[in-house]
Amino acid sequence: MKKILMTLLCACTLFGIAKANDRPITVDQLPATAQKFIKAHFPKTNVSLAKMDTDLFEKSYEVIFVTGDKLEFDSNGNWTEVDCKHNAVPVAIIPQPIQQYVKQNYPSVVIISIERDKREYEVKLNNRLELTFDTQYRLIDIDD
Repeated sequence: MKKILMTLLCACTLFGIAKANDRPITVDQLPATAQKFIKAHFPKTNVSLAKMDTDLFEKSYEVIFVTGDKLEFDSNGNWTEVDCKHNAVPVAIIPQPIQQYVKQNYPSVVIISIERDKREYEVKLNNRLELTFDTQYRLIDIDD
């Protein structure tokens, strides 16, 4: 019985790995929400690569600009990560309580990356600190 279960588990894992698929797409093939986000926050930045990542159970999108900045979107086109490498993330993207916390506690730094999921926001500052906030925008971790 254990051998059968192990065989099934291995087969499912291999199927999942084999099913994972990354393929280049055009910006026009992104979900409308993602296209609007790019036009609103990165209107003058040229896209180097857009791709769709298809896994067994979900789909996501990634956009890389010629500047090296990177955006990630979920299957609905909602942003999940904005990584501006060495530049500040557009202020309109950052929730107001997070902006206020950073401005008050780290007045001379800027947010260069923000990532969100269902449970938290993680921001990276240009002084190499990483701050994690819960969905109520309360600081829950600082990592250096």
